Amino acid sequence: MVGSDDIETSKAFYDAVLGELGHKPGVIDPKGRCFYFTPTGVFSISKPIDGEVATCGNGSTIGFSAEDPDAADRWHAAGLAHGGTTCEDPPGIRPGAKGDLYIAYLRDPFGNKICALHRMK
Repeated sequence: MVGSDDIETSKAFYDAVLGELGHKPGVIDPKGRCFYFTPTGVFSISKPIDGEVATCGNGSTIGFSAEDPDAADRWHAAGLAHGGTTCEDPPGIRPGAKGDLYIAYLRDPFGNKICALHRMK
């Protein structure tokens, strides 16, 4: 779950980026939270329960699995087109402890750091 002060803005952003990874649009529940249900998990967006302004976690990153580097690139482009900003290095291959990874990083419209990741074969 990530925090947002504007669920509709965040939903439009995440509908776009997660749609590029093959996921259906988010569903708003009666409490105004947005949920994305996948075969491997659930991702959600909510206004902070304490009523304070939403903030991003320093050092936090939420990752989404990409089928291939092209999907990660489309994810990144959709994010930029829907109010996200690029961060870290440009999308590309990075060495990992268990092999190379193709990673694309973004910050969503409320500063939450996210990435699309594909494990290279």
